[in-house]
Amino acid sequence: MGAAFGYFPESGFNLYFHPEVTPGPNEKPTFDPLLGFENGRKERVMIATEEEMRSAKIPLEHRDYCAHHLLKYLSCRKDNWPWAVNCEHEKHVYSHCKYEDYVIRMKEYERERRLRVREYNKKQHEIAAA
Repeated sequence: MGAAFGYFPESGFNLYFHPEVTPGPNEKPTFDPLLGFENGRKERVMIATEEEMRSAKIPLEHRDYCAHHLLKYLSCRKDNWPWAVNCEHEKHVYSHCKYEDYVIRMKEYERERRLRVREYNKKQHEIAAA
């Protein structure tokens, strides 16, 4: 019965009750992206060009780091149209890329939130000590 709310406290609840430490959905990161990474981070690069996405008429909401997989999937569907099931591999690769992109974004969100909590707690400790 306790699991009926799922991850309720992790949703908008924190944004409402703890806005000082909870990043909003459209906010830019406030900390250095290399903070905590001694050897640096692998930079994400767009593989599909803007011209390719425009010519394929890909909607703006799908123009992300997985767009090159979407282009392959749509091309396969066009080439094999009545038997679009033959493009299952391309569909799986695109879905997996979207999932990995989601995981990366959630990790970045959690990293930002934890750094904000750490900074907030440090400020509260300084205020209490003064």
